[in-house]
Amino acid sequence: MSLEPAATRESLTEDITQKIFTLNSTDGRARAGLLMLNGHPVPTPAFMPVGTAGSVKALPPIDLAAMHAPILLANTYHLYLRPGVGIIRQAGGLHRFISWKGAILTDSGGYQVFSLQELRKIEPNGVRFRSHLDGSEHVFTPESVYDLQQGYGSDISMVLDVCSPYPVTEAAAAADLEVTLQWARRSRERHATASGYKTTSLFGIVQGSTYRRLRIQSAQALVEMGFDGYAIGGLSVGEPKDAMFEMTDVSAAALPESQPRYLMGVGTPVDIVRAIGLGVDMFDCVLPTRNGRNGTAFTWAGPVPVKAARYAEDFGPLDPDCDCDVCRQYTRAYIRHLFNAGEISAMMLTTRHNLYFYLELVRRARAAIAAGQYQSFTREFLNRYVETTLATD
Repeated sequence: MSLEPAATRESLTEDITQKIFTLNSTDGRARAGLLMLNGHPVPTPAFMPVGTAGSVKALPPIDLAAMHAPILLANTYHLYLRPGVGIIRQAGGLHRFISWKGAILTDSGGYQVFSLQELRKIEPNGVRFRSHLDGSEHVFTPESVYDLQQGYGSDISMVLDVCSPYPVTEAAAAADLEVTLQWARRSRERHATASGYKTTSLFGIVQGSTYRRLRIQSAQALVEMGFDGYAIGGLSVGEPKDAMFEMTDVSAAALPESQPRYLMGVGTPVDIVRAIGLGVDMFDCVLPTRNGRNGTAFTWAGPVPVKAARYAEDFGPLDPDCDCDVCRQYTRAYIRHLFNAGEISAMMLTTRHNLYFYLELVRRARAAIAAGQYQSFTREFLNRYVETTLATD
C-alpha cells in the first residue's frame, strides 16, 4: 500500500459529494431523516453499536439484526492490526466477513492512535505508532487510512484526524487543527482519485477542542472542501459536559442542514437526547456494551446496577417499561445470579438489553420529532431518568 499522497484527479472545488441524506422532518433544531448507504436504509437519529474489531462485545451480529440495528461502527486501527485488510478482502469485505447485512461505518483510528500517547508520533505525512499488541512500528497517512477503509468495503469512511487532549491551550489546539485540515484535504483528494469512490461516503471531522473560534473555522473549512457528511470529534476526552454541549451546538450550527451530522463517542442517554435537540443525527458510544458487561442495565428510569445485593430477590424485569426479549423472559434476580456465578450469559443478556434500550431511545426520538413533540419528549425523559455513575473500565 502506497503511503505517498495521491495526485488529484479532480480539484477540491469540483463537487463529488453524494446525496446520502434526506431530511424528513424537524422540530426546533431536532431532525429526523434517512441515510441511504449502498442500499442500506438508516433512519436518523441513529445510534451505531460499537463493533471495534468487527464484533460488538458479548453480542453476535445475528442478535443485532434481530433488534433491527441498521448500522454498526468498526475501527480501522484495530482491523488493520488484526486480522488485517488482506484477510478481510479475501472474505469479500467486512460485511461478508462478519455476516452483517446492514451498513458499516469505520472510524479512521485517529482516536485510538491518539490514546496511545507514548507509542505514537505525529509527523507531517501522517502518524507513526507502535502496535499495542506487539510493539511493531506502523505508519498511518490520510491516504493509507482511506485505502484501508476501501479495502474493508466501508459504507462510511472517516478521514484521519488529530484529536486534541483536554485540557489543551488554544495554540496547541490550533496546531492540531491545522494538521487535521491538511489531512482532511488529502483524504478528500484520495477519495476523488479512487476508482471506487462512489461505493463509500467520506465524512470530515470537526476538531478544535473547546474553542469556539476553532470549531467554526474547522467546520467552515471542511464544508468548503466538500464531504458527504460531517462528524463532530474530540468531545469525549474529559471536557466538562457544559463545554461538550456548547461545542456541539457551535459545530452543528456551522454544518449544512442538507447533510448528516455525527457526534463521535457520545454518550449517555441524556447526552444523546440533548444532542439530538441541537441537530445531531448520528451517535456511537461504548457505554451500553461496557456497562452491560459490568452489570449495569440502562432503563427508562435510569441505570440499574443489577449485580447489587438488593436485586437478589427482585423477580421483576430489568426494566418494566422495556419490550426487549430479555425483559420479557428474565428477572433481575436471575441475571444477578448469572453475574455472581461468572456465567458469560450474564454479560450477553445485559448487553442485549442495553443496546435495545439505546436503539429504542433513538426510535422514540424520531417519532417525537415527526410528531412535532420533541420538546415534550425531552422534558418527560429528563424528568424521569436519574443518572448515576457509570463504569469506565
